[in-house]
Amino acid sequence: MHPALALAALLLLSAARPAAAQLIPPARPIAGATQEEWSKRWWRWALSFEDEDSPVADPDGRLCASGQSGPVWFLAGSYDTRRTVRSCRLPAGKTLFFPLINTLAIPPDDEREACASLMLRAEAQTEAPAALVLEFNGRRFSGLDAHRQATHGCFLVAPDDDAPAAGNGYYVALGPLKRGRYTLNFGGILPGLSQAVTYTLDVR
Repeated sequence: MHPALALAALLLLSAARPAAAQLIPPARPIAGATQEEWSKRWWRWALSFEDEDSPVADPDGRLCASGQSGPVWFLAGSYDTRRTVRSCRLPAGKTLFFPLINTLAIPPDDEREACASLMLRAEAQTEAPAALVLEFNGRRFSGLDAHRQATHGCFLVAPDDDAPAAGNGYYVALGPLKRGRYTLNFGGILPGLSQAVTYTLDVR
């Protein structure tokens, strides 16, 4: 093949591939809110569904658009320790926000627990992860320990709930996403808690 034709073919191939998404630093706000605040919003979103309609319990991704609005698109982890494989269609221009692994400390049923105690419990449950994984279109990211987000104080998970909660975990923000098809693998391992999730993302 003539060198000029080979170069043109290579440029066309490169243009057909979606651009790599940006991993947003954990201290950088997204759409005017801190990532600690987005971690609270993620919990409110994840716990706003009945069990049968929950994106966290979704086996294949059919519920990935549930409850989504605005510039940030939440992805769900999984209740299962086995790998969960999902497909998700979403609009271009969204920034993904999701936990590699996370936990929520809430008071026992019908009991009160001080916010400081809840924060310490959430912190203890997320110390020293054995593994944190983020891979996007074959690119493996490192330095994920820096993406730990702990809620500053406690918060209400639901508007009609008066019980405080404290969150802690490792969250990442990717985007904004351009049109294309992407493969995302993520997960983490903590003592007594693990998850592994694969998404095929169809961004239009």
